[in-house]
Amino acid sequence: MARKENRRITDLGTLKALAHPLRLKLYRLLFVAEAATASQLAEQVDEAVSLVSYHLRKLAGHGLIEEAGPRSGDARERWWQPASDGISVRDEDFRDAPEKVAAHLAASRLFLEQRAEMYRTYLDTRTRWGPEWNEAAHDSESLLRLTAPELADLKRELQDLLKKYDERGRALEAAGDTTGREHVAVHSYAFPFRV
Repeated sequence: MARKENRRITDLGTLKALAHPLRLKLYRLLFVAEAATASQLAEQVDEAVSLVSYHLRKLAGHGLIEEAGPRSGDARERWWQPASDGISVRDEDFRDAPEKVAAHLAASRLFLEQRAEMYRTYLDTRTRWGPEWNEAAHDSESLLRLTAPELADLKRELQDLLKKYDERGRALEAAGDTTGREHVAVHSYAFPFRV
């Protein structure tokens, strides 16, 4: 997939289309695979191909995914790919109406639930990854004292660092360096709290 700019979701319809448990899983799987058919994705989520096709069309209808060029000799296969390099959903775009606030909250909770499920799956299977991956894997909690602008700076610096590693890993992989390379999820949450 050619790298495209991140897609900022600002409309309620697109947010609701993505904030469906199966659609979000399909989007994530498609993003990781870079391109896949409904049949391939249906096997991964253990759902009927017709249901997966329906949800892929809904995602495509909101511009979140798009048809990809054929990857096999079978002209009947319809391949899909993400329409952008990623998505972002920002609170500031959903503050101006109660329905938008509620939809953003529901979507944020779904994102958190699916991320937590990914981490639980890793924890349940970590003995299969071996010591090298388990030593490299990371979880931590840092309780900092920051202002809102300092937190915004931290967020930008973390995003820049993640982008650097992503671009370097993709370039090495494109150059043929695939040995030991795996998909890695990095989940980070930074939020204010009071005690």
